[in-house]
Amino acid sequence: MASTPFHVFDPLFSDEQAEAMVDLCQSFGGYGMYSEEGTADDWDTGLPQRFDAAFNFVATGGRFAREEPVHVLAARTNYFRETYAYRDEIHAPEIEPFHHFEGFLEAARKVHGGSIVQPAISYANLLVPGQELAVHTDVPEFRGMSRMDSPQWLLVVMHHSGLFDPWRMRIATAISYFGECGGGALAFYPDGREAPPKTLEARHNTAILLDTDTVFHGVDRVSEVRVPIAELRPGMRLVYEKEGSWRVGPPEKPIARYQADDVRFSVSWKAYCYADAAEEHTVLQHTDDLEREGVLERLFSDLRARGRLGDEMPERRELALMLVDEYVKFPPAAPAAGA
Repeated sequence: MASTPFHVFDPLFSDEQAEAMVDLCQSFGGYGMYSEEGTADDWDTGLPQRFDAAFNFVATGGRFAREEPVHVLAARTNYFRETYAYRDEIHAPEIEPFHHFEGFLEAARKVHGGSIVQPAISYANLLVPGQELAVHTDVPEFRGMSRMDSPQWLLVVMHHSGLFDPWRMRIATAISYFGECGGGALAFYPDGREAPPKTLEARHNTAILLDTDTVFHGVDRVSEVRVPIAELRPGMRLVYEKEGSWRVGPPEKPIARYQADDVRFSVSWKAYCYADAAEEHTVLQHTDDLEREGVLERLFSDLRARGRLGDEMPERRELALMLVDEYVKFPPAAPAAGA
C-alpha cells in the first residue's frame, strides 16, 4: 500500500505568532466538551455518534491495550473543544492569520492534488492530564451529506466502504501545537492500519497536515500530574482563570485545577480541496448530491453480496453495528512495555 502523503511544519510560525496563539487559547476563556457538540442523530439507534471509535477504544484499551474500567476510559477521551472560525464566521479575530495561512493552503494542494483550497474551520482541542484520543479517522463529508444532516458513524462507514468515493469531499486537516505539555504525541498510520504508526511529539509551534478522514490517528496520553484524571461529567467546562491555571467545573467547587503547561492545546484547520473550478461549481450548486435513502440501499446491497445481510432487515441498532463491523477496520492494539 502506498503511503498517504503528509507535511510537517517545524517551526510553523515566528515566535511572536506562536505566542499569540497561546494568548488566544487563554483569552478565549472556556471550552465545552466535544461529546456535547451538536450534530445530526436522526437514525434512532441509541448509540453514540462515534461509537465506532469509542467501542474499539473500550474493547482494546487504546493503542497500548491498557486495562482500565470503562468509566475511566470514557473520561480519558471526553476532551474539550471550541470553534474559532467557521468559513467566513470569525469568532476570534486573532485566528485570522492562522485560518488563512498560505503554508496550509500550499500543503493542502500537494496532499490532495487540487488547485482550489477553501478554508472551512479552525478549532481548538484541549486535553487535560490523563486524557488521550482513541485511534480513529475523522468524520468525512460527501456531496449532499455531512455531520449536519447525517450520523457521524454512517459517514465514516461510507468512506471506509469505498462505495462513494466519487462523491467524497477531499478535506485537508492541519493539526498545530502551541504551549508545552508532557506526552500527548500524535500517532498516525500513513502506511496503512497494519503498518507501525508514526508519532509526532506535541511540541510548541509545530504542525502536520494530512488527510485525517483516511489516515487512522490518535493522541497518546497526556502526562498525568499530581493526581489521576478527574471524573468528568456532561456539561462541565474547562476555563482559564487568568492566573496561569485552568479549572474544570464551577469556580465555587471545581473538580480539578491544572497549570497552564499541564494542558495539551492544539488548533486544527480543515479546508475543502477541489480539483478545479468545475468541481467546485458541482459542489456548490448541488448538481450531483447523494441522498440518504440511496446510500443506505447501496450499503445494504453490498452487505447482502458479502453474505452479512439476508432478506429480513434487523433493527437499526443492529444494522449500525453490522455496518461498522464490516467496513471500519481499526489498527491492532500493541501493548507497551510496562503499560
